[in-house]
Amino acid sequence: MDRFVSNFTNRLDAKGRVSIPAPFRAVLARDGFEGLYVHPALDAPALDAGGNRLLGEIDAVLATLPPYSDERDQLSTALFGTSEILKVDPEGRVILTESVKAHAGIADAVAFVGLGHKFQIWEPQRFHAHLEEARVKVRDLKRALGTRTSDGRTPPGTPGR
Repeated sequence: MDRFVSNFTNRLDAKGRVSIPAPFRAVLARDGFEGLYVHPALDAPALDAGGNRLLGEIDAVLATLPPYSDERDQLSTALFGTSEILKVDPEGRVILTESVKAHAGIADAVAFVGLGHKFQIWEPQRFHAHLEEARVKVRDLKRALGTRTSDGRTPPGTPGR
C-alpha cells in the first residue's frame, strides 16, 4: 500500500510556488486524484494534504455522524469549508494560497511531513518544535506500553500500580 513517509523541506520560489517532493507526487499519481486536496489541520498550525485516500477517510469519519447533525455540519465546515484543491503544474509545483499559508505561518519554506495516508505541510521551525514534542510524548507512551502485558494488563509490582 502506498504511504506518505519521511519529511522534506523545500523553498517557495519567487512566484510563490513550491515543489511537492517526488516520492509524495508518486503516491498522489497512483491515488488518481487530480490536484492536491489541502485543508487547515484541526489541531496544529499545519495543513493536511492528500488525495482520494484522505478524502475517503474524511468521508468515513463524517459517515459515523447523523446526517444534518450539528456535529457533522461543524466537522464538514472545518474539513471542506476551509479546504482548497490546488492545481499541480507539470513540474510538480503548487501555489499555496495566502489563507493556507497564514494558518501554517508559512513564509518562504515548507516542510512536507508524511503521515501514512496523508501528509502535512508545516513552516519548518514549527515542524521541528512539533517533532520534539511528539518525541517526548512517544517516549512516555512507549514507557507506559512497555509496562503492560500482551493482554493489556499491568503486571504486579509495576511502579504506579
